[in-house]
Amino acid sequence: MGKQLAGSSQSSVSSVLHPKGSFEWTNVLGVRVSAVNLKSATGFIQKAIEDGRKEYVCVRDAHGIVRCQDDPELRSIHNRAFLVTPDGMPLVWALKRAGHAESDRVYGPDLMLSVFDAGSSKGLRHFLYGATAETLEQLQARLLAKFPQARIVGSYAPPFRKLSTQEETDIADRLNRSAADIIWVGLSSPKQELWMARMRDSLEASMLIGVGAAFDFHAGLKRQAPRFIQRSGFEWAFRLLCEPRRLWRRYALVVPTFISLTAFQRLGLRKFPIEDAVFGSSAPKAAAAKV
Repeated sequence: MGKQLAGSSQSSVSSVLHPKGSFEWTNVLGVRVSAVNLKSATGFIQKAIEDGRKEYVCVRDAHGIVRCQDDPELRSIHNRAFLVTPDGMPLVWALKRAGHAESDRVYGPDLMLSVFDAGSSKGLRHFLYGATAETLEQLQARLLAKFPQARIVGSYAPPFRKLSTQEETDIADRLNRSAADIIWVGLSSPKQELWMARMRDSLEASMLIGVGAAFDFHAGLKRQAPRFIQRSGFEWAFRLLCEPRRLWRRYALVVPTFISLTAFQRLGLRKFPIEDAVFGSSAPKAAAAKV
């Protein structure tokens, strides 16, 4: 069972070793959020590739955590991931309250640039999956301008509809022929998490990383919030101002729901267990923190 950290209350989240590696995590509303920062997350990903592992990474914010509450499949997908990085500041604050002082935001666009930078000297092979053909063209051009030594071995813009079994087989063959080490997945959430979990066993690439809107940001098609707003915890407000019609319903639900549920968890008024089953039968049952 995860150890209770010094200075934390009986009702606060616990921290245990990830059954797949040496890093720790914290239970946030039943989702195992990795205790990482940008540097350590990049290092874990590099090491997994060097070891020849086949994993996927979820980049997660409060909105995604709330969606997991009513979707057991999506929650299980996150809890089987190699990393669930704290993309939003509320998740960073939860990690720090649990005693992980070195944890920090691992924002999808930043993670993408960090891994590209670290992988340039090692010859890591990247594949870009998602968005539109036009977006991918601009994205690839901008990434190569920033990282001239980067090896981008392919890109593909899938149809904006559900794929047939044959289409998914054909796509898997295409991705495998590229011999990519990393497949960057730029689909909307939770579509990208569902795709990574479904396709993981069919793909030879070591790492699948879902970074959502990072494709649009790095292609220069969408504006990112200024850094000080990102660090404030009010990035949702900036996004709402930029896209009010599309996002107002999301944030009207997410913000009060996340605040209230995390308060219930911290006060011990409601339990958010992480099921043993999500780790697979080979993982030790002690790895699942019942919090």
